[in-house]
Amino acid sequence: MTGRTVSAETLLRRASDMLPTVKKRATETEALRRIPDETVRELRDSELLRIGVPKMFGGLDAEYRLMFEIGSLLGSACAATSWCFCIWAAHSWLVGHWPYKAQQEVFGSSPDVLSSSSLNPGKSTLEETSGGFKLSGHWEFSSGSDSAEWVIVGANRSDRLVWILVPHLDYEIADTWFVSGLKGTGSKDIVIKDIFVPEHRVLDFQQAGNGDWTGWEIHKQERYRVPIPVLLGWDLVTPMLGIAQGAIEEFTYKLTGTSGPGRTADSEGVHLRLSQSSAELDAAQALMNEDITQIFKKAKTGDAFSTIERAKIRRDKAFIAQTCLSAVNRLFEFSGGHGIFESGLLQRFHRDIQAAVLRDGFMMEFGGLQYARVALGLEPNGRI
Repeated sequence: MTGRTVSAETLLRRASDMLPTVKKRATETEALRRIPDETVRELRDSELLRIGVPKMFGGLDAEYRLMFEIGSLLGSACAATSWCFCIWAAHSWLVGHWPYKAQQEVFGSSPDVLSSSSLNPGKSTLEETSGGFKLSGHWEFSSGSDSAEWVIVGANRSDRLVWILVPHLDYEIADTWFVSGLKGTGSKDIVIKDIFVPEHRVLDFQQAGNGDWTGWEIHKQERYRVPIPVLLGWDLVTPMLGIAQGAIEEFTYKLTGTSGPGRTADSEGVHLRLSQSSAELDAAQALMNEDITQIFKKAKTGDAFSTIERAKIRRDKAFIAQTCLSAVNRLFEFSGGHGIFESGLLQRFHRDIQAAVLRDGFMMEFGGLQYARVALGLEPNGRI
């Protein structure tokens, strides 16, 4: 099975064609607290998810960065759909770092297999045994888990965090996802009870694309010459750009045509906030585009990423997230009493961005500090 070429224009058109349906279905998505089966089927049929799949297993011959552009489009209609789309596509890229045998197990039957994850160790134990490991544990925040056939979970192997591929038959999903934002992502808990994990399903992710060139040697795709922490995370920044775009579009739509003496659209406060938020989104998008361009420029040449470059990339992910938060908050604060009605879209974008930025990597206090340490001649004391 090999991938085929579909133009970027065609894939972007397919994503754009989905927007009215995805937007109309957003309320249902929240009520279900997961991505509807119809949306999952449409994403698969559109082949958009195959952007992340290695070409060897039927993935598209398309630039990986196209996934970010499509995710942002989807996010302007439904943040949860964008969030899960980006995660599923990014996880298909991740699987390409595992030994070939594990990749065959995941993609052998279809390129449209989906994987969810919970990449921190959670409450888990990993014990070595003959031919592999015994794994048990409880993990949180596995977005898109209801539609996934595999999960990637984190566990500590001695003193080092590793990631483990687990098929659906070996884990249970605990429905704990009763939340205020990103409701439709279905980010439920994963429960595993004393299963055997063969050695080939365990990955030292900190070495993948950073000394361990398994993915590159198998696939010869530039995305496998980038350390995982450098490229991972942009998949979650992307929906935030979409949320900010959606909030700006909704704010503009609601106020257009309300001009006249004493009317809302004549308010200088409205003008100022709309201008500031749209400028923030433009700046955030430009920064992300430049970072992604530089990442793949280095991947093309095979040059290593310096410590300061890696720290800057982690800083920028957090900065962009906080910039999107600022853009949405500024508009919501000026939306008046009508802004809080459940029937309105702005309140959902506001709730979703609050949830999206709560990951510690998207707070400048965590994601941004390492850059300053390195810039000041200190060693990083956190993951970059």
